[in-house]
Amino acid sequence: MGGDLLGPTIETSRLVLRPPQEADLDGWAGFSADEESSRFVGGVQPRALAWRFMATMTGSWALKGFGMFSVIEKASGCWIGRLGPWQPEGWPGTEVGWGLARDHWGKGYATEGAAAAMDWAFDVLGWDDVIHCIDPANLGSVAVAQRLGSTNRGPGRMAPPFDEHLVDIWGQTRDQWRARRQAR
Repeated sequence: MGGDLLGPTIETSRLVLRPPQEADLDGWAGFSADEESSRFVGGVQPRALAWRFMATMTGSWALKGFGMFSVIEKASGCWIGRLGPWQPEGWPGTEVGWGLARDHWGKGYATEGAAAAMDWAFDVLGWDDVIHCIDPANLGSVAVAQRLGSTNRGPGRMAPPFDEHLVDIWGQTRDQWRARRQAR
């Protein structure tokens, strides 16, 4: 693991996870402008709102010592998404979430990156539990949660302004995660 002013850089076999940087804006904006990529994470947003969301994630690193990482594909050096620990005010738990640009779906990147982020959340942040807030219609994210070993804990609500949007809360404890990791 390397370091950044805001947080660590974590490398997996195919990905680099690091706190967002201003150079990531084109990737964030493209992700936010794509109807399918942004469908379950707030919907299509113009570039200026994508910048604000990226700044929110950066602010989380400064305020809480964690936030979602920018996901960089090692082979291309391109920004391909954001994932990692997330717990804004009023959130239903300590979440590791993910969102990747559509042209990078189906490659196992979300599972690979989320697993590294969960290791970091449990081992470094000391979290006892991780959740994933998933729209029941988001079958891709449901599959990622299942591959991670998380189970559906039932319906839940996110904090405002998304509190009208029902989600299923998926998750697992640190002990469950470690037992699965050791079994592999």
